[in-house]
Amino acid sequence: MQLYNKLSAKERATLIEEAGEDRLTLSFYAYAKIGNPKLFRNYLFIAWDAMEVLGRIYIAHEGINAQLSVPAKKFDEFKNFLDSIYFLENIRLNIAIEHDLKSFLKLKVKVRDKIVADGLEDESFDVTNKGVHVDADKFNELLNDPNTILVDMRNHYESEIGHFKGAITPDVDTFRDSLSIIEEDLKEHKEDKNLVMYCTGGIRCEKASAYYKHKGFKKVFQLEGGIIEYARQVENLSLENKFVGKNFVFDHRRGERITDEVISNCHQCGKACDTHVNCANEACHLLFIQCEECSKTMDTCCSNTCKEINALPFEEQKALRKGIPNSNKIFKKGRSEVLKYKH
Repeated sequence: MQLYNKLSAKERATLIEEAGEDRLTLSFYAYAKIGNPKLFRNYLFIAWDAMEVLGRIYIAHEGINAQLSVPAKKFDEFKNFLDSIYFLENIRLNIAIEHDLKSFLKLKVKVRDKIVADGLEDESFDVTNKGVHVDADKFNELLNDPNTILVDMRNHYESEIGHFKGAITPDVDTFRDSLSIIEEDLKEHKEDKNLVMYCTGGIRCEKASAYYKHKGFKKVFQLEGGIIEYARQVENLSLENKFVGKNFVFDHRRGERITDEVISNCHQCGKACDTHVNCANEACHLLFIQCEECSKTMDTCCSNTCKEINALPFEEQKALRKGIPNSNKIFKKGRSEVLKYKH
């Protein structure tokens, strides 16, 4: 019984190119009580591997969080499989606006303590006691209400390239950081204001809405389906688009363009740019914004030091990385003193 990937990402990319078949990038989540996450993980891996599904999926006692790439011709089979699971029947699927055959190159189904890390140890906190879900039309209506406070539940590197007009965008690295900050900043408005939240696909907002209800906020709303579904509804229903810029996504694309506005800058030269890259030096791998010109000049590296290391033979790079604790900066997400134009 195969419960692991037999192909490397490079081998999988080659097969996808040779097949030349359409794939759909999508995501979904569900908060539910899963008694045996490991058993459920194995069940999903076996079924989805047979369907050639690729992606990153987290399973926990509190539910499932999935970001996937599915062969278009097998979408109906995939959907029927989801419908056969009681808490996933008719689940809303956030289908990407822009599709990329290589958005994911491996199938990773992992068991985690939580599907969204929140740092909370409060046993009385019920994640299923969520706020009111609103569609794009109602969301726009709420934003026109002067009694509304709009909060972006994403991290600084996400909101930097795109956000809703007038939103509070906390300068945080993780979701867990934002919960207490927002609660403290808005504690005077638990009774009188509409607390409206949004995120990429809805999963963080759903947990946040339940958390703020638990903390005494009376009027809690979340954008159903997040930015992904909002953009779809705005286009299909010809609604006013209150989002500006790009929507950060957690796959190889790193972003979906929602509007033509570029609201961020290259972190190295300051030129208008909203393209995220990872530093080519594998010992760094820092996520940052880099324009095409700087990418060519710096060989897709964040600093001259990384550029020099990246130019070394592979074995020398590997030797330099050996035994260095916490050498990978992937979780710093744009926080580096070498990035002069990071705001």
